[in-house]
Amino acid sequence: MTPGDARRFAALPDSFPMWRGGALHGARVAFETWGALNAARDNAVLIFTGLSPSAHAASSPADPSEGWWEGMIGPGRAIDTDRFFVICVNSLGSFFGSTGPASIDPGTGKPYRLSFPDLSVEDIARGGYEVVRSLGIERLDTVMGTSMGGMTVLAYVAQFPGATRRLISISGTAAASPFAIALRSIQREAILLDPQWQNGNYSSDRPPATGMRIARMLGMMTYRSAAEWRQRFSRQPIAPELRRDEPFAPEFAIQGYLEAHAQKFVNAFDPSCYIYISRAMDRFDLAAHESALAKSELEGALVIGVESDMLFSIEEQRALAEALKAARIVTRFAPLNCIEGHDSFLIDLKSFGAQIGGFLA
Repeated sequence: MTPGDARRFAALPDSFPMWRGGALHGARVAFETWGALNAARDNAVLIFTGLSPSAHAASSPADPSEGWWEGMIGPGRAIDTDRFFVICVNSLGSFFGSTGPASIDPGTGKPYRLSFPDLSVEDIARGGYEVVRSLGIERLDTVMGTSMGGMTVLAYVAQFPGATRRLISISGTAAASPFAIALRSIQREAILLDPQWQNGNYSSDRPPATGMRIARMLGMMTYRSAAEWRQRFSRQPIAPELRRDEPFAPEFAIQGYLEAHAQKFVNAFDPSCYIYISRAMDRFDLAAHESALAKSELEGALVIGVESDMLFSIEEQRALAEALKAARIVTRFAPLNCIEGHDSFLIDLKSFGAQIGGFLA
């Protein structure tokens, strides 16, 4: 652990079989924790993230920097660390400490890149399960996830019946919609067609930055809502410091916003990790796990969706809640009328916190 780094690492079994074939050797999953595990070891909450976040969901004495869900986790907050031992994992296949395509393959001494085995949401779920086992926890109080994490929690209960009492799926889905698959395929295409991609053999100092920029900007357009764009930006001109004296340069504030987020992403995430995780989301389908919900041994579930979410539609959330109820699981469905679209769970902490905190209580 380096200064300001609260990450811990769980070693996966020496030969870790992947859902779609192949295996990893000497792999690990990065995670962070908050709160304390009680004597009965039954107060643990496991959090799976969306596509790109790290395990740093909240600040801690070991790393006081702000986490991606800072206002949700902590003493007296919705996910109350005075009551719960909270674990957040960095997804297997990601770029922030867990083994992924950008990691060194111990067999070659070089980055895996496209030699990394096919990645599935089921593999990400099992990576989290191995973290829980490494901490000596037999059964979670709750497994929860946001966005892709809302898919991963379903893969978790499908593969490990009885491993958790409760489930919270936030802006997730039981299977990717055609719209989401189409969008992500275009994002991957932007990266794969970038000349710097080099069939996956790009250098770390010359990544396919243009493709990554375009992919991220496309994503940002679906993470929020048109209503929010109108409210925040209207037709405001781009900030003077962002003006460029060239043909067809960005003219509007919304363009500057997208560019800033795209540049930040290029500097923070690996292209091969991105395409692997993106494809894993497209391929997940809970229907591949026959009668999974009925066998899950869940005591309760909460499904939260957002009316303005164009990426993981409210209809998908409603269908998931109905499937849980059909499996005789006591389920609460919370359709929220937030303006911020898919990313509402990162912004409207009051609305989401009320639902999550109420359920956990």
